Amino acid sequence: MGILWEVGISDFIIVTLVLGCSAAMMTGRATAIGWEPAWRAVVWMIPLAAAVRFIHFALFHGTLLSAQFYLVDFIILSAAALLGHRLTRVRQMTRRYAWAVEPDGSFSWRLRNSDAA
Repeated sequence: MGILWEVGISDFIIVTLVLGCSAAMMTGRATAIGWEPAWRAVVWMIPLAAAVRFIHFALFHGTLLSAQFYLVDFIILSAAALLGHRLTRVRQMTRRYAWAVEPDGSFSWRLRNSDAA
């Protein structure tokens, strides 16, 4: 039993990191596609973290109502949702406004230099 997981590391990896983070990244992507702010993706992690907690409880006999493990799941899922949101937003900005902005790495964009012409 660790600080991040309660039953086993493999259960934590499968449920939280693989299944939960995949759903969180898709949620972040969906909120970005809808041009919604990033905090809305984090709000959607509240029920997703509860669902991940329930899967740990139902399949691996974990604790359902554990504030510590719920908070760990929520933080990890929120980070994944914010990552999915940011990657999608950078792609949106650089494709939709290609005349005005250009990619500046994977996580940001910058204004194009108008003196290049």
